[in-house]
Amino acid sequence: MIPLEDRLRLKAREEGFADLRIADPGAAAQAGGRLQEFLSFGREGDMAWLKETAARRADPRVLWPGARSAILLAMSYAPEIDPLERLARKDTGVISVYALGRDYHDVIKGKLKQLAQWLARETQEEVKVFVDTAPLMEKPLAEAAGLGWQGKHTNLVSRSLGSWFFLGAILSAAELARDPRESDHCGTCRACLDICPTKAFPAPYQLDARRCISYLTIEYKGHIADEFREAIGNRIYGCDDCLAACPWNKFAGAAHEAKLKARDDLIAPKLADLARLDDQAFRQLFTASPVKRSGRDRFIRNVLIAIGNSGDAGLAPEAERLLGDESALVRAMAVWALSRLLDAEDFATLRDKHAQQETDDAVAAEWQKA
Repeated sequence: MIPLEDRLRLKAREEGFADLRIADPGAAAQAGGRLQEFLSFGREGDMAWLKETAARRADPRVLWPGARSAILLAMSYAPEIDPLERLARKDTGVISVYALGRDYHDVIKGKLKQLAQWLARETQEEVKVFVDTAPLMEKPLAEAAGLGWQGKHTNLVSRSLGSWFFLGAILSAAELARDPRESDHCGTCRACLDICPTKAFPAPYQLDARRCISYLTIEYKGHIADEFREAIGNRIYGCDDCLAACPWNKFAGAAHEAKLKARDDLIAPKLADLARLDDQAFRQLFTASPVKRSGRDRFIRNVLIAIGNSGDAGLAPEAERLLGDESALVRAMAVWALSRLLDAEDFATLRDKHAQQETDDAVAAEWQKA
């Protein structure tokens, strides 16, 4: 009879997963110490939930004492486009590859539930499903399971999938055969570190989220600091640079078709069109997309940074219109964008018209700096 673990892998393939590996739930215990070090430097930024859930993240058995096996799965999203080529098209916005299609949480969770239900029937044991939304440290567990290794960019790398894949996890009360741990294959390569526009890696295998463009454009709720704005370029949601630089990506599309397809309208959307989105239009455009997580105001903040970096004075009217936006986040970046696109005389005219009426200190400071 075919072993249960092999049948589980076959079922996973049927659901669209590219790989499945199994680890002991306690196999990544050392990750708790690394998380504490990360938190001790304050590198989590505004992601307070990381600190609040640190104790539970340290060991899945704290989250669920009944867990006997951790099943880690990978689903490829290897892009059919060159993610970095889009950075040269300054009149368009760049959305991270992972967010170009349907929200992966919804897609993967549905497939994981199907697989977990099958496993529960086969073993008569309880299961729990996780997709990046619970305090479970999927990457260290996936490394322990042999799915890949945490590269110098801190993301998981696979010899067969490169850096382009999502992770999902199933915890089971059943005892399943373990797979061997994967070793580090980064060698002397530092391509992912050297390409980072904001120098977000203090050292190999360390990330300062406060400097990461993905954090700044997705998670960060405040006004993005001056030092990062030019480096952000036209990245309006996330950043693919460190992932795209990984040499192991040459294997990512060889044997694994990407299961989550990009929407054509999100590959290179025009900044002018995006700048006109109100809340309703934003929600409509990004229905079933992970981009909706940022909310309209943060997204338009990012769009205005891209407009300011475009060098295209033809986009100035879009920024000028947003000087009266309800959101201070938006107004502040409209000021910054216009300061970069207009000559001194035209900008001074706008400042005389708007600056005295501004009630928000951060926006007023942008007028003053400009």
